[in-house]
Amino acid sequence: MTDPAPNPAIAVGAATDDRAARSTRTRKRFAAERRFRFYGLAAVLTAFGFLILLLSTVIGNAIPAFTYNYAQLPVELTNEKLTPENAAEFDFRKTVHAAQLSLFPDISDRAGRRLVRGIFSSGTPIVVRGEVAANTDWIGTRQIIPVPVSDDADLYLKGLVDTDLPESQRNISDAEIALVDQLVERGLIERQFNTIFFTNGASREPEMAGIMGALIGSLLTLSITLLLSAPIGVLAAIYLEEFAPKNRLTDFIEVNINNLAAVPSIVFGLLGLAVFLNFMEFPRSAPLVGGMVLALMTLPTVIIASRAALRAVPPSIREAALGIGASRIQTVFHHVLPLAMPGILTGTIIGMAGALGETAPLLMIGMVAFVVDLPAAVTDPATVLPVQIYMWADFPEIGFQQKTAAAIVILLLFLIAMNAIAVWLRSRFERRW
Repeated sequence: MTDPAPNPAIAVGAATDDRAARSTRTRKRFAAERRFRFYGLAAVLTAFGFLILLLSTVIGNAIPAFTYNYAQLPVELTNEKLTPENAAEFDFRKTVHAAQLSLFPDISDRAGRRLVRGIFSSGTPIVVRGEVAANTDWIGTRQIIPVPVSDDADLYLKGLVDTDLPESQRNISDAEIALVDQLVERGLIERQFNTIFFTNGASREPEMAGIMGALIGSLLTLSITLLLSAPIGVLAAIYLEEFAPKNRLTDFIEVNINNLAAVPSIVFGLLGLAVFLNFMEFPRSAPLVGGMVLALMTLPTVIIASRAALRAVPPSIREAALGIGASRIQTVFHHVLPLAMPGILTGTIIGMAGALGETAPLLMIGMVAFVVDLPAAVTDPATVLPVQIYMWADFPEIGFQQKTAAAIVILLLFLIAMNAIAVWLRSRFERRW
């Protein structure tokens, strides 16, 4: 019995249905791809928007901190006890108070004198002493010295004080505002670049506080971190990648190195507190201890990045070197390591950039201490920029809020510069095979 011949109409209909089904699936696939691209673009734009919001907020708050209002103070340097030899230690408080009162000769009562002193920074005698010590030829003359006004007066001059509020709800009184306005009308106040912010150390007064101490402390701390983590991390990576036998011990070491990279930074601070301070009795709040703690925290990153860079060198380089009679050490240090150096440097710089922004481990070893003097050695008490930001953020004065934002901008610039150097090193020295 023969099969019936296929109906052409049925075959054509089946082919049409099959094409329609494929067309429907294709449209769905393309629609899914378009939705995925839309979601990805939306995620990128959202992240970019939050980044712009963050930067605009920080930079907007930081801009007022980079300038400051200075009053032109006529200072009589005719005190018989003032000499070029003792200018750096001389007490200028009485001289400064007399100069401040000379700007308002009609004020003679005690309350008025207190108001006059209140519109100037309490650090004015320190500023005058520094200027006179740097210009000893001024002694015996009358000099006009720019001195910072008080923090509240500076905020008022920058328009950051709402004068419509009741006097009890703001830090500057109407009488002080009137005195400041008199100085402005007489042309005795000028807004200048805030050099104090970049040259001074820590201070309880917002107008006298600066980041120089924190910058020096950060530089000393990162120097110790680099000197310890870079050679140890690179040598450990070379041994594990090129010379170590593949057994359970090396596998155990590799797993723990990867685990250490994920350990919270405060754990390293506790380790530093227990070992370096309590057991080894190193000096507290010193860049030496801070650098050692950050080196321990940075080591896993340096080792992992260095091993990845060594692994990226083609095996043919090793085989060629060994084939012409080079030893294993010569092969590694003369051929493999130079080719892997861009990746190693990139990993090291990224690890250092991460260490620069750490705060928690340094808080545990006491680098949150209030340090006025600038550190001169790795064993001197010091603080670092992230810790300084943390301390300023805890102060209630509005001036410290501005300085906090300004210090964040400086820290971000350092981090951007370090990451830019890492990118440049990779693009400059990277080899492609």
